[in-house]
Amino acid sequence: MTESNHTNLTPLNIADTFTLAMDEEIRQDGLSGSLCGFVLELNQTPDIETLQHRIIAFSQDFPTATASLQQKGKRFYWCARGKTPTLFFQHHCPKNQSVQAFKHGTIKQLINQKQSRESTTPIEFHLITSDKQASFFVRWIHPFCDARGVDLILKYILTDEPQQRQIFCQENTKPLVNIQLDKYRWWQKVKLLLKGKRYVATIDKQQSIQTFKSEKAPEQLNYTVQRLSKEQTLQVNQLARKHVGLTGTSLYYIGCLMRALDQLNPSAEGEAYCAPYAFNLRKQRALNPVVANHVCALFAQAPRTVVQDRTQLFNYLKEQNKTVIRQQLDYAFLPLMWAGSWLSLDDYGKILRLSSKGNERSSFWFSDVGKVDRLAPNFFGADINSIFHLCQVTTPPAFALLCCIYQDQLMLSYSFVEPLINSEQIEALHQLVLAELLEES
Repeated sequence: MTESNHTNLTPLNIADTFTLAMDEEIRQDGLSGSLCGFVLELNQTPDIETLQHRIIAFSQDFPTATASLQQKGKRFYWCARGKTPTLFFQHHCPKNQSVQAFKHGTIKQLINQKQSRESTTPIEFHLITSDKQASFFVRWIHPFCDARGVDLILKYILTDEPQQRQIFCQENTKPLVNIQLDKYRWWQKVKLLLKGKRYVATIDKQQSIQTFKSEKAPEQLNYTVQRLSKEQTLQVNQLARKHVGLTGTSLYYIGCLMRALDQLNPSAEGEAYCAPYAFNLRKQRALNPVVANHVCALFAQAPRTVVQDRTQLFNYLKEQNKTVIRQQLDYAFLPLMWAGSWLSLDDYGKILRLSSKGNERSSFWFSDVGKVDRLAPNFFGADINSIFHLCQVTTPPAFALLCCIYQDQLMLSYSFVEPLINSEQIEALHQLVLAELLEES
């Protein structure tokens, strides 16, 4: 969705509509919609004036960042607003408050801020400061971009030379989801669509386990972040290579979480753990587009009987992943996403979330950003100590685990919906996850 010339109507691509349907589902749960966050934890307050000017430059180069999401007929578009919204905000911790509590409370308030879809700004930048440290919180609505897009936005903001920043501002290109679909003839697309439907039907044969099933009404998202040491991260990486190979690290995290959930609530109803996760269509090292989603959904699923055997579980997940690649089940979702983009958000969301029997399909949400490159030598004069992510999630499952590695340390960010889940349950779960990751159970 990168633009050289701003128009009043910029259509959403197929993957944008996919995430917009989930935004609608989250809103129907009474929460704030598909808001996501990316946090840089800094050792001091950065150069605010330069940061603010760079954000203004970003909004000028990418006008969609200040647009309004509007429905025109059956389709949704980013439309120019009459008045340009503010994108940069500052929050300073009062002297009589705990710095950590103020930071956590501010981020929690911002991620739970309820606004109409039309008035929600696509992306905002919040600097949370105290006398000794600071946090830079980027909040965006998921139809606007994905986590990789935010990573590129930060790289744009941290690029000093205007000419170098223009590298990010290339001409409009066709969305990658459409480029992939265009590789197939119409009859091949039909075959892919049928293959995708069979894949989903196979997943839905077993009812997904809801560890945190609750009759309580959702009120707000909360989060907690756990940072592993470099030694622990190295050990986790070695074990991941041992059990799932060099390219299967995400499967190792997912498998360990499945086992931890089964230990946390072994009497939970259901037959299998099922986790949707993103298959990223974005080209490696691609700078364009900076914004918009280029993801497709896949599932990792394992029956409870398999989850209880550690060795069997990882072999099972590896074979499942090989089958997905061999049968092109990742691309088989693209025709389904295209078809879903013509449905109402309500109908599309129900199809995405619920099995043919009406059961919630996912046991938890999962995202692995992978190893995050060092963004810059510093962040406008401040060092980046760590980073983490958070996201809103539907209820159920009311729970998401987001992973990334920064400066050789694994970050585990738990997003959970209160009061369906509380902090004590998440702490107990984390101890089980940590034991699984380190193979200490």
